[in-house]
Amino acid sequence: MSSSFSRKAAAFVMAIAAMAVTAQSATAQAKASGGAFGVGYTDIGVVVGLGGVGSASASFGGRFEHGFKALPDMGNGILGFQVAADYYSWSGGAGLGSYSWKYIPIGATINYHFKLDEPKIDPFVGAGLGYQVITCDAPGLPSGYCSNSAIYFIGRAGARYFFSPNMSLYGDVGAGGATLNLGVMFKIK
Repeated sequence: MSSSFSRKAAAFVMAIAAMAVTAQSATAQAKASGGAFGVGYTDIGVVVGLGGVGSASASFGGRFEHGFKALPDMGNGILGFQVAADYYSWSGGAGLGSYSWKYIPIGATINYHFKLDEPKIDPFVGAGLGYQVITCDAPGLPSGYCSNSAIYFIGRAGARYFFSPNMSLYGDVGAGGATLNLGVMFKIK
């Protein structure tokens, strides 16, 4: 791992930690009308992804989700539409054997949010499609040899933990980008 990447990753983690520390107290209870995921709820946030990102150590990205439909016949769950984008890259070698890869997966999923008695916890499962933009630079290889942009399937499970009505910790696992994504989400509506 390069020292430049290490500094950037450390700065990113410190920024997330600072946001969490300056947020409202973790003892603030998220009310069903103020913090729980529901129809009309919208949030946006940043994530760090680990695993499944080639030779990169981590990915950086964002999530946006909007709750749009109650499902009273399916356990009172909520459907949400989520858009995700990430970025990761790596490089290696030297001289004519040097190379660099850049991945930008962009995806959209429909997520089913389970209804729990505890409004601070928001588990979900989702499925969708994405498009990954892949570029590389490898001297000596034909043009277009390693650019392999394509549509891909996304399957994920995750959860939010609301530590204030307007802010939550976020995590998801699955296929379609990094294997594990962790971040902070901010309610915007």
